[in-house]
Amino acid sequence: MNGPALRLHFSPLLDGWWLGLAIAIGVLFAAAALWRSRRTLAFRIVALAFFILVLMNPSLLQEERKGVDDVAVIVVDRSPSQDMGQRRARTDRALSSVRAQLEQIDGLEVRIIEAPQSGTLENRTKLFEVLDPAFASVPQTRRAGVIFITDGQIHDVPFNDSQFAQYGPVSTLLSGDRNERDRQIVIKTAPSYGLVGQSVTVKYIVEDTPNIGAQTANVTLRKHDGSREYYTVPVNAEQSVTLPVDHPGQNVFELSVNVAANELTPANNRAAILLNGVRDRLKVLLVSGRPHAGGRTWRDLLTSDPGVDLVHFTILREPQKLDLTPQHELSLIAFPFRELFEIKLYDFDLIVFDRYHLNRILPNQYFDNIARYVQEGGAFLEASGPAFAGEDSVYMTSLMNILPGSPTGAVIEKPFRPGLTELGRRHPVTNNLEWGGVRSADKGATPKWGRWMRQVDLRAESGDTLMDGFDKKPLLILDRVQKGRVAQIASDHIWLWSRGYDHGGPHAELLRRVVHWLMKEPELDERAMNVLVHNDTIIVRKHIYDKDSEQIAMTAPDGVPSTFTLAPTSDGWLEHRVKAQSLGIYGFEDENRERRYAIIGDINPPELFSVKTTPDRLAPVMAASGGGAVWLDDVPEPRVRLLTNTRTYAGNNWVGLRQNSGYTVTGVRDIALMPEWASLVLLLCLLVFAWWREGHMK
Repeated sequence: MNGPALRLHFSPLLDGWWLGLAIAIGVLFAAAALWRSRRTLAFRIVALAFFILVLMNPSLLQEERKGVDDVAVIVVDRSPSQDMGQRRARTDRALSSVRAQLEQIDGLEVRIIEAPQSGTLENRTKLFEVLDPAFASVPQTRRAGVIFITDGQIHDVPFNDSQFAQYGPVSTLLSGDRNERDRQIVIKTAPSYGLVGQSVTVKYIVEDTPNIGAQTANVTLRKHDGSREYYTVPVNAEQSVTLPVDHPGQNVFELSVNVAANELTPANNRAAILLNGVRDRLKVLLVSGRPHAGGRTWRDLLTSDPGVDLVHFTILREPQKLDLTPQHELSLIAFPFRELFEIKLYDFDLIVFDRYHLNRILPNQYFDNIARYVQEGGAFLEASGPAFAGEDSVYMTSLMNILPGSPTGAVIEKPFRPGLTELGRRHPVTNNLEWGGVRSADKGATPKWGRWMRQVDLRAESGDTLMDGFDKKPLLILDRVQKGRVAQIASDHIWLWSRGYDHGGPHAELLRRVVHWLMKEPELDERAMNVLVHNDTIIVRKHIYDKDSEQIAMTAPDGVPSTFTLAPTSDGWLEHRVKAQSLGIYGFEDENRERRYAIIGDINPPELFSVKTTPDRLAPVMAASGGGAVWLDDVPEPRVRLLTNTRTYAGNNWVGLRQNSGYTVTGVRDIALMPEWASLVLLLCLLVFAWWREGHMK
């Protein structure tokens, strides 16, 4: 609206209090006329009215007005769910059509906002979060309305009805199909942790849209070791599955359901379950073949951990030992070999043989039990004494099938300084061992560890030699035996470090790491694949251990497989970074068939939780503002209308915006209706006439 406009304006000659007093006096004169004679009332009222009009000083106010543009906002949904089906193509086509139509309308400013910003992934579609700032500087009288181009899955719709009218008419162009089909698997309840060795129960449901028409679905449970279990379950009914917590750290499971015919997307047909395995108590059996100074080192180390239950037996009197002590004066108990190595063997998480040798106490069949225990997932540590090199060596039993080092028959009784092998400098068990302010991984630095005085000569038959001793002979060997793990220390003199001999050494940290590696702690696993998530970047890392590169297989949320190569980094890792292109679960599998998962967004992100196109979420806003919804599969290019003072701003094939006809005043001119002197003369004449008339009417 441009050009001049006139309107009546009053500028009273008196202030408000005096003006009221003058009017009150006039009313009294009129009342006196009513009391004396009604015939003169009309003249006095006319005179009083003209008197009040003069005091109000009426004038014409001429305004120079300039029309201002109304503001319409188009909010374009660019969330990941918009990539499904034909939604993105329909969105782009509708946006182009609406923009072209609005550009032809004079007096309308169009603001187009896309959310989220390009290149970012969000768990939730937040369109009102970007709409509010777009309208922040626009007064409500200039807001023409909002047009959403979306699939309707918006997660920040206001709950307060009073806020709906502030946007103007709100309409929605729905980018999906009316009869979309989708199947998803939803985790209803799942604990975040579980005790190692126990099981947890997870509840889930397979949800189908009604138009799929299936009664059952096929669910696959994939465990972290690659094994699978298959179930046939009814759809839209809660189910439960029991998952074993096998080891500490991350236990990963994947539930997936078969893809339905013509399904909208398979991205929500998989769900990852991450359970953090924690140990209740670590049960350790320590058997010392004879009393010696190193036995105390083992006992102090294991009892210092409040999470360890230690059972320690030291053999003080062997069957072949002859002395003159009467039997009734002995307080020793018989070695409970059957209870320990048959009945309760699998109750222990770790078995330690410290300088143990064959002494006719433990029958050979129980060594068979120990070997089987390790092969089935147990842990065994052997700290060799001089007897390991002789004919009483435990190597002469079934333990030879699990021990990585075999004795040559020699015992080296010479001082030597333990050191790390090349492999030991990279292995997480011995990497970065610190003593005396020097780390074992520091370049150009050699840790000054104290000397040991005895070493059993071993041949490394298998496993990884991490430390060497005299003449570079194996000192610490770690090995995997089927499902279990074995460690072997070729000396009984680590206790010298604990006593500070020759400056000592990192005995506590070394033994702690060895024990934790045997317990399969993931941070010490040299083969473990670490998967980290930073925003929408996935970092896959492995220790540089026995190879300089490794192929990793990746499965994207939509099920598409790919591979990449881990390459060395300057900080001693094999690493690769993946830029996530969509929300959901990414699966990774290394060459050892170990699997890890990365979740971009929430475990069950709302963006993928329900992906069917719907107007329901925006229905309260549209109803309160007079807008409506148009399906783009029916009307690819809906019309846009600019309307004034109507109750409905949408139809079957069109959406409307409100024309506010707003303006700003650029200039004002006050035009008096009558000069003040003319008003006074006219008022005086009117009073004289009324007086004269009253005089002739008496």
